[in-house]
Amino acid sequence: MTRCSQLALLARYNQWMNDKLYAAAASLPPEAITRDTGAFFGSLLGTLNHIVVGDTLWLQRFAGHPAAFAALQPVLEIPRPASLDGLLFAGLPALQARRQLLDHSIISLGAELQEEHLDFALSYHNTKGVAQRKNFHAVLLHFFNHQTHHRGQATTLLSQLGAEVGVTDLLALIDDIPAS
Repeated sequence: MTRCSQLALLARYNQWMNDKLYAAAASLPPEAITRDTGAFFGSLLGTLNHIVVGDTLWLQRFAGHPAAFAALQPVLEIPRPASLDGLLFAGLPALQARRQLLDHSIISLGAELQEEHLDFALSYHNTKGVAQRKNFHAVLLHFFNHQTHHRGQATTLLSQLGAEVGVTDLLALIDDIPAS
């Protein structure tokens, strides 16, 4: 499996899990998803907003790659989030619409990636304005790991609120290899 095919798998997993999380969240009353549960971002809605904020910031940074990925053009039209913990959307439907736009861009980016793109040194500024220069492939791995980390928190919150998410393992998306 190439690095690009691994990243495309992570993009599919991201979309699959987000669909599951938002379906589970939609089964709850609005006051449940906005209730402060003591989580790092306060509520389930706060946690889901943070994932959208992080994804937006990273995808906008990825647009600085000289490959000029067409998949990232819609994300460049989104205003840059002001903070990592701000609520971009106060309700689930608008947040879900943004999530779907981002997930479509991530899937499309995965389809555009080529091995030669991955060893590029990506330059960007972090949220504190500090210049960074990091290996693009490694940053993509961080991007997917960040999503997984916070989706784990969201899954816990959903469970505590009484919603069922179901299977969450990446393994569910990995094809079986037929015996030879």
